[in-house]
Amino acid sequence: MDLFSSEKLLFTPTSKNHNPISLIYAFPNEYTVGITSLGYQLIWANFSTREDVEVTRLFTDIEEKLPRHPEILGFSFSWELDYVNILDLLEKLNIPIYAKDRTENHPLVFGGGPVLTANPEPFAEFFDVILLGDGENLIDNFIDSFQEIRNSNRQEKLIHLAQTPGIYCPNLYHVEYENITGKIKSITPIDERIPAVVEKQTYRGNVLSASTVVTEKAAWENIFMVEVVRSCPEMCRFCLASYLTLPFRTASLEGSLIPAIERGLKYTNRLGLLGASVTQHPEFEELLNYIMQPKYDDVRLSIASVRTNTVTEKLAQTLTKRDTKSITIAIESGSAKIRQMINKKLENDEIIQASINAQKGGLRAIKFYGMVGLPQEDNSDLDATIEMMRAVKKASPRLKTTLGCSTFVPKAHTPFQWFGVNKQSKKRLQYLQKNLAKAGVDFRPESYNWSVIQGLMSRGDRRLSKLLLLTRIYGDTLGSYKRAFKELKGQLPSLDYYVHENWELEQVLPWSHLKTALPDETLIKHLQMSLPNNL
Repeated sequence: MDLFSSEKLLFTPTSKNHNPISLIYAFPNEYTVGITSLGYQLIWANFSTREDVEVTRLFTDIEEKLPRHPEILGFSFSWELDYVNILDLLEKLNIPIYAKDRTENHPLVFGGGPVLTANPEPFAEFFDVILLGDGENLIDNFIDSFQEIRNSNRQEKLIHLAQTPGIYCPNLYHVEYENITGKIKSITPIDERIPAVVEKQTYRGNVLSASTVVTEKAAWENIFMVEVVRSCPEMCRFCLASYLTLPFRTASLEGSLIPAIERGLKYTNRLGLLGASVTQHPEFEELLNYIMQPKYDDVRLSIASVRTNTVTEKLAQTLTKRDTKSITIAIESGSAKIRQMINKKLENDEIIQASINAQKGGLRAIKFYGMVGLPQEDNSDLDATIEMMRAVKKASPRLKTTLGCSTFVPKAHTPFQWFGVNKQSKKRLQYLQKNLAKAGVDFRPESYNWSVIQGLMSRGDRRLSKLLLLTRIYGDTLGSYKRAFKELKGQLPSLDYYVHENWELEQVLPWSHLKTALPDETLIKHLQMSLPNNL
């Protein structure tokens, strides 16, 4: 069966004018993964409803009938290791992997999505254009700007596009290093028409996104997704989801959420509420009351991670009635010292009470998200996490209790971007594994090796492009990355430099020419507030 045939579209594609731009919009993974991405759905629907764009879709396992000579090829980039699939798809379409090797006969290759908005530099040399920020206004501005220069040569197109806010053309910037294996010395535009700093675009409206297609072939079968909030007001010092996407925005209940839900539930009975901190919507209780109407009795509700002190017995009962069996809470650590340092405004009593409320409300399971390797952490903090999880288990014995745990990875544009990955993290995960098993807690650690690779991507610069080409051949294991570093020794800094070393506050960062919500001066203040003398 054709995967596309099971799609129920919630928008109407527009008939095209006499000379539309031919555009391929790709997701570098399988269809079931890509079509579950709300960002991908929204941009595809945007292209489809423009009369001047003829869009076709491309996934790693399926494609629509592609144009022979596309003018634009776009990628939605959500997971770092999907870069391998991006390179594979470029080769499949006979497009040179490096942007500098493309000619007038090749399409402009653009990318967008969370990976590239956070730090595009490891992948910068593979793209002609990178879109930084929210797609609501950025996509239309990109296409409008392209139309203005559509018949010019490749270089003039890039120079023109680069003058549009949020559009970053990496090859128009020169990166100078202190030496080939040293720090970055400067990042400057190659032409006076190019802005020295590219500013991420932020959508500030109160109508947030919702699914544009529902299909049984999605990874979350037949789900209709609604974005309740964007960003997070808590501002934990390490958190990309908060700092990168500031300010915190909420969808209008009457103007966005209810109309979207009414539209979506005509097509399916599965509803997903999305956002980094869904229950902190100021009208969340009213939203739940709306969903609890008798006409929606058959609706299955899924909800993203919620803030601990919003887990009431009523919330748990509501979720139970709507076929949700578990709830997920990010706590980061059972140590009050660590939580205060990272700005996690949370007490152990609140965490324990949340589990009690979840059990009373009829939920069967509760999952916590924790983290090891945070700055200032020592063994006493691990013991505090173990003790807290024991207390949770004692307070709510009928709940299946899980602690998912990752290793701290520095993220661009956050106060902790200057810290490295702690090499002791692997042992700390093992310590928690051993002790939590005794307490009856299901411990699910994220791979430490993956955290090292993630750290490399999150703090990498352009010199990594050669390394990424090699690891594509060797595979995506940490051993492959180490092998590639060994082979390229003398051509780029070490793995330790990118991943484990603490960086100096004064040094030029790979993303110093890319501006997000807060300047480095503010991030440094937030960093200094977290240090011991301010605790």
